[in-house]
Formats: sequence, structure tokens, C-alpha cells
Amino acid sequence: MYYVYVLQSVNNEYIYVGSTRDLKRRIQEHNHGKSHSTKKYVPLKLIYYEAYIDKKDASSREQKLKHHGSAIGHLKKRLVNSLAK
Repeated sequence: MYYVYVLQSVNNEYIYVGSTRDLKRRIQEHNHGKSHSTKKYVPLKLIYYEAYIDKKDASSREQKLKHHGSAIGHLKKRLVNSLAK
């Protein structure tokens, strides 16, 4: 499986979107400062993920979330609504 995931900094509103084949390992790498993009925002918590069979599908979804403001906006809205229930 391939995963698209969303991390949020525990200390502020910083959001990071990524993809990986090993979700548990990748989150640990982020929290141990091994990712240049997130090391100044640790600790991070997993707030959402999606699973895909095909790497191409996961990569496509990651790119949409990163580069299309409406895609990440819709996801954030869904997350806020689900937490409010």
C-alpha cells in the first residue's frame, strides 16, 4: 500500500502533506528531524491519511493536495467538520 498523509505541528497550525509506502516509519522520521521540510515544526501528529494500491495514484493525490488550494481546503473543511461531531 501507498499512503498520502497529513501532519500537523503540535505547536502551531503548520500542515504538511506527504506520501510514503511505510507510514509509521515516515512519521518517525519527521518527528526525529530527518525531513528538511518539517524539522522546525516538530513534534508533528498524524491528522489524516488515505491508502492507495498504486503508487501513481498516491503521488497524484499528494500533488493535488500540495498544489491545488481548493483540494487541501476541502480536506481541511472535512476534517474540521468531522472533529466537531
